[in-house]
Amino acid sequence: MKHESNMDRCAAVRRADKFAALVISVALANLVWLGCGVKSVPIAPEAARPAKILNLEGSSSNNGIRLTWSRPESYAGGQKMRDLGGFTINRSTGDAPFQKIGEVLVSDQGRFQVERTFTYTDKATELGSSYRYQVISNTTDDYHSEPSNTATVTRRVPKPPPNPETFVVPTPAPLPH
Repeated sequence: MKHESNMDRCAAVRRADKFAALVISVALANLVWLGCGVKSVPIAPEAARPAKILNLEGSSSNNGIRLTWSRPESYAGGQKMRDLGGFTINRSTGDAPFQKIGEVLVSDQGRFQVERTFTYTDKATELGSSYRYQVISNTTDDYHSEPSNTATVTRRVPKPPPNPETFVVPTPAPLPH
């Protein structure tokens, strides 16, 4: 059995320390020079959120208030959007603050055909009452757009469809010569 002296053990420890320091130096250099694998320019968080929806519309329907809006096509920074995750629907009455009343999820990421128009029906409304609505877009990474334009709608009884028993077909007029 071979015995090592204290000097041999100390020399071995110094060599191991130098090797460990070399490995750590190489790893740090790789992090600095190679990065984390992302090869694009960083984007500010405010540019990574969806563009604001500008065409929110509302109308009274048989079972509530129906909201309609178009899909945001880009981020606030102008790049084409590819990770739309859904929408948050907010409602207010009078001058009260907006409250979340629902969500619309988007599940067409990566599909050739994507939904261009979205709708949501607020069924918790009362006839004769006015409501204000806003929609916020959300990405799959949980970035949120600014609130959309505000749509104000008063819930009314919709006009009934024409009654077939009393409907009068217009009589065509003869064409002038």
